Amino acid sequence: MTERRCKILDVLAKQRRIEVSTLSAMLAVSQVTVRKDLDILENRGLIRREHGFATLDNVDDVGRRLALHYSIKRRIAQAAAQMVEDGETVMIESGSCCALLAEELATKKRDVTIVTNSVFIANHIRHVPFGKLILLGGYYQSDSQVLVGSITRKCAEIFFSSKLFIGVDGFNEKLGFTGKDHHRAQTVQTLAEQVSQIIVLTESVKFNNHGVVGLIDSKEVDTVFTDDGIPKEKELFLINHEVAVHKICSNAA
Repeated sequence: MTERRCKILDVLAKQRRIEVSTLSAMLAVSQVTVRKDLDILENRGLIRREHGFATLDNVDDVGRRLALHYSIKRRIAQAAAQMVEDGETVMIESGSCCALLAEELATKKRDVTIVTNSVFIANHIRHVPFGKLILLGGYYQSDSQVLVGSITRKCAEIFFSSKLFIGVDGFNEKLGFTGKDHHRAQTVQTLAEQVSQIIVLTESVKFNNHGVVGLIDSKEVDTVFTDDGIPKEKELFLINHEVAVHKICSNAA
């Protein structure tokens, strides 16, 4: 995604609704150029167009989450992508950082195969010419656009990968990394059994959320990619549990 479109998402994350003419002035480009960018963002489910306006209102939950803190999430995904070699097969679970990781791999790596239970990720990278994707079957959860349940677990058992990338909703010292849905938690745990490394991708604000369901225990996680806003005590907790913590700069241009 271009830097200009990233800036549009960052502006909308703060203002929720903005005139095309205002965006044009802010970005120092023509309204025609802005409208083309907005068309692309709308086609990818990240924004909605109204007459003369762009808005995040009425965007589906996953698309709205992806638009929030977009620049930080993109840099987290770019950093995590460095762990993946050309020709590798990786598992990627759900989450907005994970969707951007899948896009990064499908765009900049060669012969990488992505195994996922996320319909949103499959749809998000459909425009990318180089991505190879295997979508696991299962029960479809429309709010999060993921596949879960016994069929998903059965499908996952036939694959083995060196790495599993997951997104999270929160963290606490007792449960580790947390989510909101126990079906998703069971799926994460099944996928974790098929890999040798577990990598968490999350922006630092999630460390202030406790969550209700344990996704993965801290001691099972090998690496965390986040930003430099992570609370120091949470970072030290992870390091003391032998988790490698990689931080991107949250204020990068």
